[in-house]
Amino acid sequence: MSVQFNHLIIPSKDNRESAEFLAHILDVELGQEWGPFIPLETSNGVRLDFATIPPEDLRLQHYAFLVDESEFDGILRRIQQAEVTYHADPQGKQLGEINYNHGGRGVYFRDPGGNGMEVITQPYGADLV
Repeated sequence: MSVQFNHLIIPSKDNRESAEFLAHILDVELGQEWGPFIPLETSNGVRLDFATIPPEDLRLQHYAFLVDESEFDGILRRIQQAEVTYHADPQGKQLGEINYNHGGRGVYFRDPGGNGMEVITQPYGADLV
């Protein structure tokens, strides 16, 4: 078997709030809660396990999701409808904008736990191939 990425734990202030938020924005279903985790699975089989952790242990994390153009439109619409602050750059200086990097589109926003989320339609370096 070749090496495949299987799952990761996403730390959050409230695992249910963060999991439900991202499931809504990405338009995916939550899995069954098990132990301290609320899972969300991406279409390529990677599971995100949201876990509530003590506030003193929270550190900014960054997660990027590759989607197609039509999915991006829906995601951006749900971000806007939820009145979530979004921006075109990782520093958050281009508020209310998206980027057109790597021949596609991208957007950054934060989940309720403060984690940095990014949605892109082209992988980094796609324009260099």
